Amino acid sequence: MIKPAKRLETVQEYYFSKKLREVRGLVAAGKPIINMGIGSPDLQPPVQVLEAIQGSLNDVSAHKYQSYQGLPELRNAIAEFYKNKFSVAVNPENEVLPLMGSKEGIMHISMAFLNEGDKVLIPNPGYPTYTSVTKLVGAEPLFYNLCDENNWQPNFEELESQDLTEVKIMWVNYPHMPTGTNATIETFEKLVAFGKKHQILIINDNPYSFILNDNPISILEVEGAKDIALELNSLSKTFNMAGWRVGMVLGNVTFINEILKVKSNMDSGMFYGIQKGAIEALQLSDDWFLAQNRIYEERRNLVWQLADKLNATYDTNSTGLFVWAKIPEGQKSTVVTDAILYDKDIFITPGTVFGSQGEGYIRFSLCVTSEIIKEAIARI
Repeated sequence: MIKPAKRLETVQEYYFSKKLREVRGLVAAGKPIINMGIGSPDLQPPVQVLEAIQGSLNDVSAHKYQSYQGLPELRNAIAEFYKNKFSVAVNPENEVLPLMGSKEGIMHISMAFLNEGDKVLIPNPGYPTYTSVTKLVGAEPLFYNLCDENNWQPNFEELESQDLTEVKIMWVNYPHMPTGTNATIETFEKLVAFGKKHQILIINDNPYSFILNDNPISILEVEGAKDIALELNSLSKTFNMAGWRVGMVLGNVTFINEILKVKSNMDSGMFYGIQKGAIEALQLSDDWFLAQNRIYEERRNLVWQLADKLNATYDTNSTGLFVWAKIPEGQKSTVVTDAILYDKDIFITPGTVFGSQGEGYIRFSLCVTSEIIKEAIARI
């Protein structure tokens, strides 16, 4: 019998991989399931993007292997996007690395910088992939708690009280998933100072900046951030291109070159047409964001009504693609969401998927139409 690698003993199948299989089984059995659990945009990419990929297919280089660093025009478009949206200057030649989705970047960064036994600071609640990738490369997760009382920002006193000698990386994610809380420049300044003090690489995972958010910011706006910080970003949520798998990592040339050593051994470049579509997306005017946010605002208002029906409370200042809601005291997240799934045929994510600090919370996705959300309200 061929035994799997020991590293697989440290991780489980991704929650949504398992749960969506169960949901598909319920649908196959005739259940009219409303899926409000996963953040896969249901809206279409910009028309200009679709036209760009279609128009690129007859280009001479369209079907060849592509550069591991992406087209120069794509790196330029990413650099211009960061300059225009965040007032951040990066050199497109060596401080920008396109990725096949930012999830790929989490693995590449971890492989580039972590040795077996290194420790990694991971937010609780937070994106589960930070933990699973850390374990897969043989490093040790060290969770730092985020809480409502501190507006889901890092508690630096608690961080400083820990033994940080073996910590190599700290993952942060603002606007925060799952809570929708935005960071502040003050938080980013403290993170950069903290990273420099302890020689910890700070990585901000930033795919939600332009969804229902009037103040998009980047950790790279902080003076000296490039010395110790990287930022991941993605076109998946902002431009409804989740299945295209287009992301990026930005930082100083030394960090980027180390990540490239991993990436160049893992793939053979992003498909040419997808890069052409991404270039077009990054050059869109603010009218695109305004139009998307009008749709998401209508949906969010309805989800708030749905949360009210469940006696759940929420922060009306939150941003991003989800609504994070606190259920009545004493109730368990998975008990509540399973009851809603089996009794009302509505799939909502329990907060515990994102860590122990998610107990007592549930998460709704805005990736369903207003009509479907109204149907969910009626069912409750």
